[in-house]
Amino acid sequence: MLMFRSVIKYLGATLLGLCPFVSIFSQVSLPAVFSNNMVLQRDKPVSIWGKATAGERVMVSFDKQQKTTVASSEGKWQVQLDAMPANANPSTLTVKGTTTVELTNILVGDIWLCSGQSNMEYPLDRKTKKYTAPKKGIDSAAEELTATKPDAIRYLYVEHTLKTDDLPTKGWVNGNDTNVRFVSAIGYFFGKEIYANTHVPIGIISSSWGGTRVEEWTPDWAYVQSPIFKDSTTNPKFKIDGMHPGQKFDKMILSLLPYTIKGMLWYQGESNCMVEDQVTYPAKMELMVNTWRDLFHDKKIPFYFVEIAPYKYTSRLNDHKLHTVESLPLTWEAQTKNLSIPYTAMVVTTDLVDDLTNIHPSYKWTVAHRLALCALAKDYKHKIVYSGPAYQSMKIKKNTIELSFNYTGSGLVAGDNQPLTWFTIAGADNQFVPAKATIKGEKIIMEAESIAKPTQVRFAWDESAQPNLFNKEGLPALPFRTSAN
Repeated sequence: MLMFRSVIKYLGATLLGLCPFVSIFSQVSLPAVFSNNMVLQRDKPVSIWGKATAGERVMVSFDKQQKTTVASSEGKWQVQLDAMPANANPSTLTVKGTTTVELTNILVGDIWLCSGQSNMEYPLDRKTKKYTAPKKGIDSAAEELTATKPDAIRYLYVEHTLKTDDLPTKGWVNGNDTNVRFVSAIGYFFGKEIYANTHVPIGIISSSWGGTRVEEWTPDWAYVQSPIFKDSTTNPKFKIDGMHPGQKFDKMILSLLPYTIKGMLWYQGESNCMVEDQVTYPAKMELMVNTWRDLFHDKKIPFYFVEIAPYKYTSRLNDHKLHTVESLPLTWEAQTKNLSIPYTAMVVTTDLVDDLTNIHPSYKWTVAHRLALCALAKDYKHKIVYSGPAYQSMKIKKNTIELSFNYTGSGLVAGDNQPLTWFTIAGADNQFVPAKATIKGEKIIMEAESIAKPTQVRFAWDESAQPNLFNKEGLPALPFRTSAN
């Protein structure tokens, strides 16, 4: 009940206090998330809201629907359009009170919210951030900058400012608008692949901010209500691991609410790794996911996230805590724990790094492809493999260990046709040594001459690990350890 009251409080604040997007002298208006060229979500009731004079009758028309309401004493109003099928033929949304607002060129399809820190923020035009070009293959992002783009994919780019009361955006655009160069490259390529496979109009909301921790994307009241964190929130200016939560949420997410969406994509974790936040990160991320789902009025919204890439955290000598080569694997393990949250999936990026000192790998189109596989398999019901091999269980057989995996697809393979790499093995003394690992059918057999009685395995348990275990579908295996001792 407390969570419900907080949701209502925050949505009310969005409609009234936090988004003063209308003159106090009665003109009917809509918040910035609504504009020409937008996409409305298909197959769900769609919220439309705004401001008007108290008591003013407001009529909302879209396609063949017409909804009427009366603005409250605070001057806010909201209606819900009935669920609609996908529609690539542009329509007009009309909101009429004593004045009229008309928005044109609107499609109905699927909307995906892309958020996180710099690797999600990483723009289609990497030169706007002076990021490094890829060293292998074609620079797909550079090619897309000059390519003609389908009108059925639309983009809403949320700008980096916390000084506005409404959502900081110039509104929805199609792919041929110059503003698209700032949109998340991952969001761009994800939308392109989903559209190519479904022919359903796609809306991409790009709302991310480099260097941010997960706490910043979760409202502070969620921490107050959390059984895990509430004891740390007794002071009104409380901090969670040195930071008061919610700064980015309040401007970058709250102002979107309650816009109806299909799903969420998330790429973040580097900043939490930098503060050695491996223990509490899973709980923080689960709190954020559950809170967002409550606020978007759908507890089953898919949430697909990216496991952060290999990087030399040990070279960061100015962080508050010094790192070991295990700091990143422990963060990978923390991220993997969040796969226990329903309606989630995670993609792995251990093979997408040219330079271990560059925290911004270039191959965002591949990351987007792997996220698209998750969505196509789980939401669009395509019969495809969407995950790399994930550790399932092990059996000890004398001096060898036999590993079993989920998501083996059409079979396990060494991606470079070389002996498998980054497998280590240990006995009861916890002293790990490199192991010989051999694919045998759907399993991997491991042994090391110096370990007569093996008890445990680690795979890719190092910040530099770029292992070569894949399934035949080309998806890399998830790093893991068989024991947390």
